[in-house]
Amino acid sequence: MTDTPGWASPGSAPSSDGREPGASGPAEPADRPGPAGPAAQPGADPQNPGTKWSDEQPPPGQWSAPTGAPGPGQAPPPPPPVPGRGGPPPAGPGGWGAPLPGGGYGAPPGGHGGYGAPSGYGAWGGGWGGPPPAAKPGVIPLRPLGVGEILDGAVSTMRAHWRTVLGTSLAVALLTQVSMILLQGFVLNDSGTTDTLDDPSASVSEIFRALGTVMAGIGLVAVVTVVGSIIATALLTAVTSRAVLGRPVSTGEAWRDARSQVPRLFGLLLLLGLISFGVLLAGALPGIVVAVAGGDEAAFIALLVLGILGALVVMAWLTVRFSLASPALMLERQGIVKSMSRSAKLVRGSWWRVLGIQLLAGIIANIVSSLVVIPFTLVAAAVSGSDGMVGFFTAQSQNPGWTFLIISGVGSVIGSMVTLPINAGVTVLLYIDQRIRREALDLELARAAGVQDYGAAAPGPVPGS
Repeated sequence: MTDTPGWASPGSAPSSDGREPGASGPAEPADRPGPAGPAAQPGADPQNPGTKWSDEQPPPGQWSAPTGAPGPGQAPPPPPPVPGRGGPPPAGPGGWGAPLPGGGYGAPPGGHGGYGAPSGYGAWGGGWGGPPPAAKPGVIPLRPLGVGEILDGAVSTMRAHWRTVLGTSLAVALLTQVSMILLQGFVLNDSGTTDTLDDPSASVSEIFRALGTVMAGIGLVAVVTVVGSIIATALLTAVTSRAVLGRPVSTGEAWRDARSQVPRLFGLLLLLGLISFGVLLAGALPGIVVAVAGGDEAAFIALLVLGILGALVVMAWLTVRFSLASPALMLERQGIVKSMSRSAKLVRGSWWRVLGIQLLAGIIANIVSSLVVIPFTLVAAAVSGSDGMVGFFTAQSQNPGWTFLIISGVGSVIGSMVTLPINAGVTVLLYIDQRIRREALDLELARAAGVQDYGAAAPGPVPGS
């Protein structure tokens, strides 16, 4: 056995005849040559001339090698690992495992930052736990968000502030659905109006009068729907902004925060509607010109179809480009044109991402709404009798009764209570996410939420977001 540093050394419990337990050769070390004989060597034991150990040798059993010498019947320790192949380094000052300045390679096993230390920050060979988790004072963590976190934040806002959110959505949905039921019950189901429109022998004045009645009812419902949607958007934007900071909010507080911007929100939606109408008219204009000029019918149809398709593409691009104008107007207290400019700046370079998230949110909201509305519609058709069921499945019911309208309207109200908060919440959280990515809004949100020492080790963006 060789005298390797850190392993079993000579002199660990020698026997009385100068041999180690279990050894078959002489006990003298291989690196101490000398003739065997009774002649005393310098420093030899006078009571045992066959040994060459010093008189200063400690008594047997009171000293062991750093790793522990094997006793009788024990297996010898494994060989030392080769440096550079995953084992500890060679012995340095103080032997293997001696601490180095700063706790580097060679520090005591299990010590902080040393060889064999537990995994953690600064441990050699240990796994790094990644950046510290982001602060989350409210419904979202204060860092760039993933798609799932945006959707979860919208749903969490509904859960955390369900009284305010569902109360606002219920009021708007009731206002909208009641107006639609009244329109369909009194105007569209009016036998005089429908008979006039279906009568080929009706005069032009009678047709225009009937059309005017129908258009007036549709316009009234549209105005009520727009007003309700604007108020819901304003209130839900204020609620979501408070939910991000983890602050409670009531309907009255949300209205006080939002009411000063409601007129501008009306103007913004009106301007966006006029822009969409103008783009659609511009796309259809070539076909209209050809028709007025008495051109070929095939050319008119082709130009009209191609123009409308091109206009729809432009409208979709503009809709996504200005989709964040509403939260920018409400939360930044901007004007109409400035909020549109802010939306275009935030969406630039992320158009497809914004489109995908909003499209996904709309699909999810409509699926949830359909799961609520369809059962009510089936019940309404069943209660209305056989004519109602046939009309529902064949789409031939021209004059549904009040029973059908009321029961199906209840389902529509419940469905709208779900879709309104999800769509509004996703839009606001998408706006906040884009500002965090581009303008480090998370620092301002952390200060507003009272988060201490935020930003010292700010985490990076979420992979795949």
